[in-house]
Amino acid sequence: MPRDFAGLIDGYHRFKEEDWPQQKAEWEQLSKGQTPRVLIIACSDSRVDPTQIFDAKPGELFVVRNVANLVPPFDESGGLHGVSAAIEYAVTQLKVEEIVIMGHASCGGVAAALSQGFRDAKPGEGGFVASWISLLDDAREKVASEKGTGPEGQTALEWAGIRASIENLKTFPFVQKALDEGSLKLRGAWFGIAQGELRVLKDEIREFEKA
Repeated sequence: MPRDFAGLIDGYHRFKEEDWPQQKAEWEQLSKGQTPRVLIIACSDSRVDPTQIFDAKPGELFVVRNVANLVPPFDESGGLHGVSAAIEYAVTQLKVEEIVIMGHASCGGVAAALSQGFRDAKPGEGGFVASWISLLDDAREKVASEKGTGPEGQTALEWAGIRASIENLKTFPFVQKALDEGSLKLRGAWFGIAQGELRVLKDEIREFEKA
């Protein structure tokens, strides 16, 4: 059963008493700065934690999470661009070597995009979600016409969304510059929750294969 905040505090005390003393040197080193090599853009879904799935240690991953693990295209207009800010920091300041767009099965954001749920909703009633997942509109039309809106279409749109976010990453000038220089690589991954199966995007065939 999921814990409430009080339960999380109990977990913190276990961590502080058991795990932290064993990793004290690592935490002291991390307090001086971070040097992750990989940026992961993942979904906010509570079932899909990149650090757990990749068995990562503190300081290994720079993680950005949002609904449906989406990347918007580069946009110089005013506004609050949280995902873009994180990408900018990771690439230009942390000098990450790889960016991984990590999707997953049974994604609620993708399901809403596929069914066009919240389409005409107001902010606070689904409108914020509708605006965000409109990033999938182009991919949705193609998937819906070819695969339908059932389970096959759901998986197809989850995969298509990963590909679309990778293409949107390339619209950021500093990302494209790093790609041209060979200092950055873009990756795609998808996690099947029920099977615990990770698939990775193979650039040469643009398809997802078991890791």
